[in-house]
Amino acid sequence: KQGTGGHPISLQCNFFPLSCTRQWCLYQYRVDYAPEVDHRGARKGMLKDHEELIGKVFMFDGTMLFTTKKLEQKTVVFSKRRTDGSNVQLTISLTNELPPSSPFSIQIYNILFRWVLEKIGMKQVGRNFYNPSIYVNITQLNVCIHNINTHPQLMRKDSVLDILRQMYRECSQRGRDFKQEMERFLVGQIVLTRYNNKTYRIDGVEWDLNVGMKFERKSGPISYAEYFKEQYNITIRDTNQPLLLSRPKKSEIRKGGLEVVHLVPELCTVTGLTDELRADFNTMKTLATYTKQGPTKRKDALTSFIRRITGNAEVEKRFAEWGLRFEDRILELKGRVLDAEAIMFGEVGGWDIHIIYMRGITYLCLLSRDASWDQEFRRQRLLRCVDLHEWVLIYCSRDKRCAEDFVKKICQVSRNMGFRMAPPTPIEIQSDQMFQKTIKELMGRNPRIQLICCLLPSNRKDRYDAIKKVCCVDMPVPSQVVLSRTLSKPQRVMSIATKIAIQMNCKGGEAWAVKIPLKECMIIGIDTYHDSSQKGRSCGGFVASINTTYTRWYSNVTFQHSGVELIDGLKRCMKGALQKYSQVNGQLPARIVIYRDGVGDGQLDVVKDYEIPQLLDCLKIPQYQGYTYDFFVVSQSVREGTVSPTHYNVVYDTSTLKPDHMQRLTYKLCHLYYNWPGTIRVPAPCLYAHKIAFLVGQSIHNPVSTELSDKLYFL
Repeated sequence: KQGTGGHPISLQCNFFPLSCTRQWCLYQYRVDYAPEVDHRGARKGMLKDHEELIGKVFMFDGTMLFTTKKLEQKTVVFSKRRTDGSNVQLTISLTNELPPSSPFSIQIYNILFRWVLEKIGMKQVGRNFYNPSIYVNITQLNVCIHNINTHPQLMRKDSVLDILRQMYRECSQRGRDFKQEMERFLVGQIVLTRYNNKTYRIDGVEWDLNVGMKFERKSGPISYAEYFKEQYNITIRDTNQPLLLSRPKKSEIRKGGLEVVHLVPELCTVTGLTDELRADFNTMKTLATYTKQGPTKRKDALTSFIRRITGNAEVEKRFAEWGLRFEDRILELKGRVLDAEAIMFGEVGGWDIHIIYMRGITYLCLLSRDASWDQEFRRQRLLRCVDLHEWVLIYCSRDKRCAEDFVKKICQVSRNMGFRMAPPTPIEIQSDQMFQKTIKELMGRNPRIQLICCLLPSNRKDRYDAIKKVCCVDMPVPSQVVLSRTLSKPQRVMSIATKIAIQMNCKGGEAWAVKIPLKECMIIGIDTYHDSSQKGRSCGGFVASINTTYTRWYSNVTFQHSGVELIDGLKRCMKGALQKYSQVNGQLPARIVIYRDGVGDGQLDVVKDYEIPQLLDCLKIPQYQGYTYDFFVVSQSVREGTVSPTHYNVVYDTSTLKPDHMQRLTYKLCHLYYNWPGTIRVPAPCLYAHKIAFLVGQSIHNPVSTELSDKLYFL
């Protein structure tokens, strides 16, 4: 299925065609070893002893063998173990026959391509590869940026030991527990050991171990310091540093890896961005100048990357054996540009751009030509405002002046938007430990309070979590949390106050809309987030539209106690949404469109076979497999870098909507996220569902009160 709306445009994407010059059939075998051989390299070496039998053209991942040569159903051969000369029996069992067109052949190409990347000198970092000889040095940030294929990967130049020394000095000055702060920073971080270019996830700190301690190996006990000097000619300078603990995955242990790995902080480098770096606006701005490549530079980098592959003699020989060839031209395809959407605001306020009549109401509209209406909408009235008569502003004594200025600014911008806001009741507290207690006391005395606004002096997660828990679970009331330091820059205060005012209004009102002609339709967004408080527990966010303009949303949350991503409590969420829709509209929806985010291609069958039946069971609809198709939408406009399309799979469809309608609906919904006056990458219900799942999974860890279910309390 294809759509036809919009005008055509030529596009280029980051794909290079891989052609197969001959029709071959690939045979898949399982290789078993008796006695068992744990080391993958040893397994591969023993198999290679029988190259005449299996052929020179083969791929082996440690268990599965792929070759173009057909063997008997079961073949038994013997090899000698290199270490002691003992015989090992190899049983090669045929499991599958794969033509080049088979979807399982992608596994072969992945194995082959990993070999290719190693041959052109790239090193693995986690699941990606980078070229260690090509990087950008950013001196002022003490970091360097490597390209992962053609994507940037940030590496800190200072070691983990350097970071810990800095942390020790800061903790000493502020009277904090160094060991606690160190573990909080390190656990979960991915570090790179430059002596072998491997990455590890840090699971703990061994305070009782240091590099002078000895461990056992076959030749006898040796200290960590002696080992690194002997193996890598590295002299460890700090002999008192504690060792870091990393527990490999079970799959790595099965492949012959150690059950526990001890790392030396002096020899480790943190990869990626820390939370502190992400929170630093100037740092992120500096990094953006290096990491965000425009389309032309990105295309040049991709072309150069492919030429490195096709110009390598070993790679060329291996490709010839397999009958494969990379095209040297980037893939071109045809796309379509949809017309700009008219953004609907409230009554006409100041100047006319476009007037639209819908369901008997007159709206002022702005055309979203550049996928953003940040400047224009400040002079317009919001779509539907809820008067704020009783609200409270809680702040610490040291932030009193900041609080007074904030009230002036937010009352000023709210008037311009038609949002009638009375001055708040100011509550001054002496310590940021008193927020939770103060909120409970206020709500106990006056349950008519419409909104609680807290001005926090710092971004301490425990303070934020406590506020959100009491406001979303214990004493349900819409809440707004603002960092005082975000209001410290005079040139940005009005812009920040405007965004906060919109968020406050949306916890009961509506900011803007787009014209969606679908009638009697409910649109649902679903996403998941792993709960940080309990290992193996996922939190699922669920939102559903409940009005005809698709600007009011019912929300719910569900928990799943398993290690998988997919939700297991959809029935309760769906029934609650249908009841709310019926309450608002006096009838049930005739159509339901569901956007499910966070699903990889390998999980599509699970969604079809597991989640959809739960939803259909609520509706009592017989399971019917409708037509399926997929499409890409670029809904954003970026000023830096290269925009990425979003991939949509229609996995179940009995709606009779044409692809054009589905694509246009998807694009329209990308305009309705009230935290940003512009289009976003995914439909608004997906991001709303993510916001709920993130808030509950990170901060609340409990079901949210149903009193907040029809308010965007999570903005």
